[in-house]
Amino acid sequence: MGNLLYWALTFLIVALIAAALGFGGVAGTAMSGAQMLFWVAIVLFVISAVVGLIRRRT
Repeated sequence: MGNLLYWALTFLIVALIAAALGFGGVAGTAMSGAQMLFWVAIVLFVISAVVGLIRRRT
C-alpha cells in the first residue's frame, strides 16, 4: 500500500508543476490519477484494518 501512496504523491507533484507551468490538461489528468490512487489506498487500508480486527476476535 505504501507504493500506492508513493505514486499518488508523484502524480500530485507532477500536477502541481504542470499547473504552475500552465499545462492545464496535463495537470488535470495527473490530479485525477493522484486522487484515484489515494482513494484506492484508503479503501485498501480500511479493508485490511477490518479484516485484522475480525481475525483478532476469532
